[in-house]
Amino acid sequence: MNGGVSPLMLRRRLRTELRKARLNSNLTQDQVAKAMEWSLSKMNRIEQAKSGISANDLRALLPLYGITDEAQIEELLAQARASRQTPWWRQRYGDVAPEALLELMDYESAASVITQFEPMFVPGILQTEEYASAVLQVFYGEKSSAERLAELRTTRRELLIREDAPRFSFIIDESVIHRMVGGPSVTSRQLMHLVDVAGLPNVAIQVIPFTASVYPGMKGPFKVVEFEDAPDESIVFLESLHDNLLIDDLKEAQYYLDTFGRIREKSLSPSDSVSSLRKAASEMT
Repeated sequence: MNGGVSPLMLRRRLRTELRKARLNSNLTQDQVAKAMEWSLSKMNRIEQAKSGISANDLRALLPLYGITDEAQIEELLAQARASRQTPWWRQRYGDVAPEALLELMDYESAASVITQFEPMFVPGILQTEEYASAVLQVFYGEKSSAERLAELRTTRRELLIREDAPRFSFIIDESVIHRMVGGPSVTSRQLMHLVDVAGLPNVAIQVIPFTASVYPGMKGPFKVVEFEDAPDESIVFLESLHDNLLIDDLKEAQYYLDTFGRIREKSLSPSDSVSSLRKAASEMT
């Protein structure tokens, strides 16, 4: 994985500085848009970090905000240029990965908390390459595409150990740890990999046992991505057989977080979950 801060993270940092400067100048978004001869939608996209701002636009905007210090201007310009770069996952896998997955990775790169429930498979970011290959071969068929997507999944794992890594909470259904994927040895190694990852200080993995009976969330997997700089901008990711969906809605995000909490109440503790993973791994060999 390429080092450094992701473009989306830089856009979010830059928009925070620009929003603060606008408010300090007692200007509304509409006033700025008119002064810059922008559409209001362009102004909104910049302040929501949905699009970058060009160096020329930024240089014209900063005097309006009363920012004239040359060192500060150069720092913000450098940030703006870097924020418009294409991240490695789009450069290397844009031709094979679904757009929703690429966009999800944009958000994950800037996240502070990631919460995920999986009833069928090991979560993608936790998959070993051989487990991922076995899963993707079934769904994508074409060997070259499946191999590259498996490579993408395993490369994503570095997000778990990045210096400013998000906090991860995973819950998987017990059926996941008993489902044979790629053969007994592949599945056993995958389960032991989960044991290893569960030892990271920013990762919690829990298993919801069969004894929980029917529980919320059984209809399908979901993921919620949260951001420290903007708690009201959480993203929900829903994966299905036909398509993947990203939802940018605070109420939906809260609904899924509440659902995750209800599932966690019925799950094994993290330590008991690790014991369950170890036991299942030993039974595979």
